[in-house]
Amino acid sequence: MAGMNAALLLLMLISCGFGAEADVSDHKYKVGDKVPLYVNKVGPYRNPSETYRYYDLPFCSPGHVTDKKEALGEVLNGDRLVDAPYELNFGEEKKSRSFCKKTLSKDNVAKFRDAVSKEYYFQMFYDDLPFWGFIGKVDKEKFDPSERKYLLFKHIHFEILYNDDRVIEINVYSDPNLSVDITNDSEVDVDFSYSVAWKRTDIPFEKRMDKYSKISSMPQHLEIHWFSIINSCVTVLLLTGFLASILMRVLKNDFIRYSHDEESTEDQEETGWKYIHGDVFRFPKQKSLFSAVIGSGTQLLALTMFIFLLALVGVFYPYNRGALFTALVVIYALTSGIAGYTSSNLYLQLEGSNWVRNLLLTGCLFCGPLFMTFCFLNTVAIVYNATAALPFGTILVILLIWMLVTSPLLLLGGFAGKNSKAEFQAPCHTTKYPREIPHLPWYRGTIPQMAMAGFLPFSAIYIELYYIFASVWGHKIYTIYSILFIVFIILIIVTAFITVALTYFQLAAEDHKWWWRSVLCGGSTGFFVLCYCFYYYQARSDMSGFMQTSFFFGYMACICYGFFLMLGTIGFRASLIFVRHIYRSIKCE
Repeated sequence: MAGMNAALLLLMLISCGFGAEADVSDHKYKVGDKVPLYVNKVGPYRNPSETYRYYDLPFCSPGHVTDKKEALGEVLNGDRLVDAPYELNFGEEKKSRSFCKKTLSKDNVAKFRDAVSKEYYFQMFYDDLPFWGFIGKVDKEKFDPSERKYLLFKHIHFEILYNDDRVIEINVYSDPNLSVDITNDSEVDVDFSYSVAWKRTDIPFEKRMDKYSKISSMPQHLEIHWFSIINSCVTVLLLTGFLASILMRVLKNDFIRYSHDEESTEDQEETGWKYIHGDVFRFPKQKSLFSAVIGSGTQLLALTMFIFLLALVGVFYPYNRGALFTALVVIYALTSGIAGYTSSNLYLQLEGSNWVRNLLLTGCLFCGPLFMTFCFLNTVAIVYNATAALPFGTILVILLIWMLVTSPLLLLGGFAGKNSKAEFQAPCHTTKYPREIPHLPWYRGTIPQMAMAGFLPFSAIYIELYYIFASVWGHKIYTIYSILFIVFIILIIVTAFITVALTYFQLAAEDHKWWWRSVLCGGSTGFFVLCYCFYYYQARSDMSGFMQTSFFFGYMACICYGFFLMLGTIGFRASLIFVRHIYRSIKCE
């Protein structure tokens, strides 16, 4: 018990901030007060994962550069905040002020030219407000690339809006007329300078972050989001209406026919799904793996619902640095008990014998591929010297969370599931020997059924997918979580209904191996999302390079895998409820 308390204490400290630093917490300043200003990172605009430390480029730096201590989520997000070379004291205007005269060597000129050619941007934070700018531009007046000029901006103008004693907004401008030509490989003298202007505004402090969410809330974007919801709702109504009318009519006819069969001669041959009543509850092969899939999928569903809950109450406001990553790590650790309980309970209901091995499989089923992917991608980031490479201390913290929180809660959940074991509720007795499954046409095979099952749920979410991808793998901001939550609920409903329908058609064809089929059909939407990843990368984005490509497909493969586990669990649970209901409604001897 003491160990668990220590683990939870560790988790609380991490969630509050990994070595959090006490900056000016009330954001109130007097004229002349120093306002926290940090430079964060630089990188190619088209490759959001490929970011580097600000001073990896030969910018002028303060005499003593101090790293800002950051929360766990900020480090996972690739943020590396350090002191900025500018002094933007509250209320103090400055005309053009030189702060650094530097002679750039040929190598430094080449570094800057390469960065300008790749459209490098920088990100800084002023009083926790993010702002961006480009470090230079390519003069493309000449059609011949060999004649183009590469210009490095040497002057930055800061425009800061304030309301009484609080900073409300900051904008940054670079004047192309105040730039240095770095086209040639020769030493260049650069006089870096900046200027500051302060303007009063009536915007209250509480609404200063609204600026960053306005883009996603613009009327033209809202129209597309609502079109997405209408499209999804129409899909649900058509699907549920079709299934309700067809399935209910067919089932009603089945119930009437089977009741007549019971009143007629006993030696009349049974057909359809009643014929396999002695096999339909025959436990699936690979019980341990099956239980682990359902356990992991249940945990991921719980994780998703908790994340949506936090999003709907406003925790993930724009540029709340690292909040989402911190929440994912903490909630995943705390919900591991759900996976352990669900997996071990189902495994023992399926008459499994080695529940300890089942728990180990459950703990590694999702974390294992994610960990291997992380190791590869972190190695790539280290080779590139990118900020996406996690420091050793952060990796150690994540391992401690896994050892002190995730694993103990998984074991506790497994013990609870083992002790609360109950008999599997099957309305029909299972025969000793399985019936032979009749030969079925090709379109009733697993792959065609998965394609059919995954297409409809995917069609209900594909419009929202673009905005999610543009937010995660681009520079757009997604804030309309209420619409996303509605689409997610629609996704669950469509997945459940289509899986139930395909399960019925499978049983009607006298194929009793529906357990794994329901998981595969329910989770097949994950394969469609993976295919969409290839389309988005090729047609809707400008990402390039080995590092960005590796990060995009590596982490999206893990997300699609998690999607498969979660939706596969939903498909199985819906099918199990349906199968129990129909066989409970008839007399099976």
